[in-house]
Amino acid sequence: MFKKILIGLLVILVIIQFVKPEKNLSDDQTHSIEMKYPVSGEVKELLRVACNDCHSNKTAYPWYVNIQPVAWFLDHHVQEGKRELNFSTFTKLPVAVQNHKFDEIIEMIEEREMPLESYTFFGLHKDADLSDQQRRILISWAKQQMEMLKNSYPADSLKMKRR
Repeated sequence: MFKKILIGLLVILVIIQFVKPEKNLSDDQTHSIEMKYPVSGEVKELLRVACNDCHSNKTAYPWYVNIQPVAWFLDHHVQEGKRELNFSTFTKLPVAVQNHKFDEIIEMIEEREMPLESYTFFGLHKDADLSDQQRRILISWAKQQMEMLKNSYPADSLKMKRR
């Protein structure tokens, strides 16, 4: 009986290897954050190594993404990350939402909620394990963008509308 269960699980494991989620590789930059906001080379690199895999339309996939169910797990993280914040479609958002997203970026980095521990776990993405200095750079950049918005738009247009 145990042998049949084990064989059945092995067959299922082999079959699921052929069911793969679509990869996040479009890299359409038409509405990218860089189209509207200044992004220095240093900030761009920090976003690339620590944020863009889950928060843009282009993910750099590790080798183990070809193993199921790992690919489904990673796809779920990428889709959830893009739903919360997508740097590739950032300028499509209303200006109040953009302002709010900058505020969330600051909060998530200050609270060390981003990048996720699961992303930097086991040293898999060592570059994404941000130092305090790198965190300060990203926070300062986001604050500068909020200040630019504050100086460019009426205050009431930067407030999120109540639902």
